[in-house]
Amino acid sequence: MKHLRILHTSLFLTSLTLQAEPAKTATGDAAWLEKGTLIFHETFEREEDGNLAGAIGNGWNSATADRVPNLKQADLDEGILKIASATKEAGHAAHIHHVAGFQDGGVVVRFKFPGLNKEESLQLGFVDREVKGVHAGHLCYAILSQKSITLIDHKTGIMNLENRKRRDEALAAKTKVPADLEALLKTKQISTPWKADEKWHELVLVTEGDEMRISIDGKLLASHHSEGFAHPMKRWFSLLVSSTVWIDDVKIWKVK
Repeated sequence: MKHLRILHTSLFLTSLTLQAEPAKTATGDAAWLEKGTLIFHETFEREEDGNLAGAIGNGWNSATADRVPNLKQADLDEGILKIASATKEAGHAAHIHHVAGFQDGGVVVRFKFPGLNKEESLQLGFVDREVKGVHAGHLCYAILSQKSITLIDHKTGIMNLENRKRRDEALAAKTKVPADLEALLKTKQISTPWKADEKWHELVLVTEGDEMRISIDGKLLASHHSEGFAHPMKRWFSLLVSSTVWIDDVKIWKVK
């Protein structure tokens, strides 16, 4: 009987342990990040200084601001970063970034589509300008459109210089992209339906090993495995905005 009681107690404790294991949810990812180190926190409670690359301050930089020095693409207004891309004039979507520095970790971002343009979107993710063989160091991103969310591995996908060259040569020759390349690129991303609105939302975007996950308002919406997500150094956190987006708060966490 004593051995049976011990066995019963052991099974009961094992059951409690299994029940306590956190699920892969936004709450789980937020809690997972908080086990690491908060390496940057931004509330935008200040005024920006002009329109040029470093005008936002606090370590933020823009890869596109100096292309159109007379057009303000980032405005700090009552603690909100209001991005309005001069995409046509600059020949590129507004690209705003901050130093990050982790292998596993991620960001928590409070954002809003203000409804100032019909096709507002937000692309956010990670860059390593020191990596070789990748266009502009683009590693991986989450892309939020009005109808969907996409997770994409650029490092081993279309931003890989060899893949990019083969794609561009096919386009220039007005021929089909090689079948093997097209098949490869399809494995590098995943999309899920999502309906945008004009409310504030909290977004959690993480990379853990070769997995990227995105959650919004406490709900895990998409996850994908691809080797580029495991890049050992996400040096920058980047925002790419083609029209208008508002950002209220940013936290960057390092777990590994």
